[in-house]
Amino acid sequence: MDERLATNRANWNERTPVHAASEFYDVEGFKKGRITLTDIERREVGDVSDKTLLHLQCHFGMDTMSWSRLGAKATGVDISDTAIDLAHSLNDEIGTDARFIRSNVYDLPDVLDEEFDIVFTSVGVLNWLPDLDKWASVVHRFLRPGGTFYVLDIHPFIGIYEEDDSGDIRPTYDYFHQQFYSEGNHQTYTGGDSIASPVYEWQHSLGDIVTALTTSGLIIEYLHEFPMSFVHAFSSMTKHKDGWWRFPERNDSFPQIFSIKATK
Repeated sequence: MDERLATNRANWNERTPVHAASEFYDVEGFKKGRITLTDIERREVGDVSDKTLLHLQCHFGMDTMSWSRLGAKATGVDISDTAIDLAHSLNDEIGTDARFIRSNVYDLPDVLDEEFDIVFTSVGVLNWLPDLDKWASVVHRFLRPGGTFYVLDIHPFIGIYEEDDSGDIRPTYDYFHQQFYSEGNHQTYTGGDSIASPVYEWQHSLGDIVTALTTSGLIIEYLHEFPMSFVHAFSSMTKHKDGWWRFPERNDSFPQIFSIKATK
């Protein structure tokens, strides 16, 4: 395995118990029946009843099991050992029939030989992948002819901005492809205990993402952009009743997340 992915596996192994204990993930609410998928995902993916669904980078599987609750025959895949162990435990506890496999995306063809109606990935995923062309080829490999690929993720445009102490948001970082390395001892997006392990991340432009998918042979049905966030990305954001984070004065001024739907 690429040593950078091995580094990230160790980081996510350490993150998983912190995330599972956080208010952000609300595992207890999930156990009581909460569907963790966003309104956008449910609307744009559509009815999954009796469809086979492959969820790439599923973390500890609550979205995968939510698709199972909605009728899909769902398989979740993640790089982290502790995440997949927790996914198996939750799956057994709540009685869903999802399947989970521990693998990084790039090695998945070595351990799984199937095709799916839907390949799905969502919420903070592409920044963990160094090679989008290889990623897109894996997506294509696991879709049946006529199958659907769907991604909802953080818009790369938002990654160039930083908020100063006065609340002003200014372009600070490069938009185009680059690699970041972060030393350990930092908090994850859920808060809680600091994570000691270092981590690698990658910035990919929207052009990188679209080109990788089309080059793989997929046909893009749409690219949608939205002016809200999954998380409290900037201090001036407030959380609305629908669960999305928005700027109080810049509500619709620039994209913060995007979705792509494509077919094979």
